[in-house]
Amino acid sequence: MKQILIVLSALLFLSSFSNTKEEYSLTIEVENLRNSKGVLQVALYNKDGSIPDEQYKNYYKIQTTNIESGKAEITFKNLPKGKYAINILHDENKNGKIDKGLILPKEGIGFSYYSSIGLTNRPNFKKASFDLFQDKEIKVKVIYM
Repeated sequence: MKQILIVLSALLFLSSFSNTKEEYSLTIEVENLRNSKGVLQVALYNKDGSIPDEQYKNYYKIQTTNIESGKAEITFKNLPKGKYAINILHDENKNGKIDKGLILPKEGIGFSYYSSIGLTNRPNFKKASFDLFQDKEIKVKVIYM
């Protein structure tokens, strides 16, 4: 009986390790914003085909943060292991959407791994995505048209 209890205890102990969920944090750093007006809105995506997302309807998680001296930083916590992409809006008027002139955005936008955006370089999940399997920091450039 004592041996059975020891074996059961050992199995319960080992199974508690296999059931632990791997979760990570992702910190996004943004510099060289043209001013400190408004907020920085950061949307996180985890599905192919989810960006571009001009109406902000396909995101996995979204957060905003204040801008100080043309810089901002935000951290998403408790993210499961997986593939992600980032979409940033320098929301100068705090309305939560991309304001446009005739065609082009009036406010700054950015995507992970994009240094420019244009007709031949449109954002997509595959090109903007990265694997998250440990805590990670990433810098994203905000582009003003």
